[in-house]
Amino acid sequence: MPTASRVAVAACVLCLAVPGAARAAGRSDPDSKSATLVSDLLRLVSDVSTFTRAPRQSGPVPQPIPAAPPGSPELDLNDLSKPPDLEARLRTALHPTDGVVRITIPGGTARLGDYTIGTGEQIPGHLLVVQGDADVYGRLLGNLVTVQGDVVVHNGGVVVGDILAFNGHVRRDSAGEIGGEVRTLQSASALTATAAPPAEPPPSTLETLFRRGAGAVGVFLTLGVLGFGLVMFGRQNLEVVSDTVSHSFGRSFLTGLLGQILLLPTFGMLVVGLVLSVAGILLLPFAVAVYALLVVVGVLGGYLAVAHAMGETYVRRRMALGQAMGSPNSYRYMFIGLGALAAFWIAWAVFGWVPVAGNLIRAVAVLVSWLLATAGFGAALLSRAGIRESFAGRLLPPEALTDEYLWATPQFGVQAARRPGSRTPTRGL
Repeated sequence: MPTASRVAVAACVLCLAVPGAARAAGRSDPDSKSATLVSDLLRLVSDVSTFTRAPRQSGPVPQPIPAAPPGSPELDLNDLSKPPDLEARLRTALHPTDGVVRITIPGGTARLGDYTIGTGEQIPGHLLVVQGDADVYGRLLGNLVTVQGDVVVHNGGVVVGDILAFNGHVRRDSAGEIGGEVRTLQSASALTATAAPPAEPPPSTLETLFRRGAGAVGVFLTLGVLGFGLVMFGRQNLEVVSDTVSHSFGRSFLTGLLGQILLLPTFGMLVVGLVLSVAGILLLPFAVAVYALLVVVGVLGGYLAVAHAMGETYVRRRMALGQAMGSPNSYRYMFIGLGALAAFWIAWAVFGWVPVAGNLIRAVAVLVSWLLATAGFGAALLSRAGIRESFAGRLLPPEALTDEYLWATPQFGVQAARRPGSRTPTRGL
């Protein structure tokens, strides 16, 4: 019957009862009849309130806890002898990062809320009950664990394994059976998540742009310092590798690609060869360090040689067009080339926040950097780190490869005014 209908019926009963009670009160003792009338009225009001009162839920609605996805950690209930360890695993399982509780119990089940094993019912395996009581009237063929709940083994109920109650109690009737040990643990952290650090807000677009730009500038400033040192202490070798890249780019790229493929096999052969001898085992750490150093030097040196070649090509073409470029030297070539290489990464730092264009610019920057680094590494291998000039395209003697000879005076079909190694006539000689 709906609540409104129940209230209407109760009101009618109340209307009929009050006059009858009043007439009865007029014919008998007024005090006793008044007391009876009041008690009947209170009882009627309490009955109406029970009709209109909504049922209360003291705990979570009983429901099964779903299993965790494959590959997730499992909660093993086979051994309950170490409650602190189980408590730590329970705290992790009951407070996942995504907020959805999923627990996989090997050979068992997990329930949320009150759970009852009925008379004549038999549950195979272990049982975990979270935030609810476990009432056992039937048989449980495993261990029983409750979190914030009590365990009651009623008459005829049987728990074959152990019982562990976190923040709860274990009671057993006279005819209830528990085959294992009973443990209780009062813990304040059984269902309390560990304090996680506050999540940092995502960086703004301006902050992301500044970080990426600072990173790109920092990397190429470091490369500039290395290039400055390479020009100062190894200019001749750098120029040979640079000329090899300029004159034999395709061959350098294929050589560098093959060198990258053979890096790991060569390293493996080196290690195996050293391990086979007693002296080689002692030299193995030094050989590994030297091999890694040579690879790093080859890649970085080749990349800087490519930057040098790019800067030199740019400066020479400008000078051939008659533009004043200042003093052409390897330092200028190096920094112009590094600036050109850094332009790709600066463009990504500025426009990387654009959804599609940012990814395209980054892919282009990575591809160009890999291509040039591979070509530089191959040029370093072909020229033996600048010692061999076979692929550098130096058909003229080195003393003829000066800026004064190549660009300041005509080269073909016109008598040069000044040749390297010749002296300019002076008055009086």
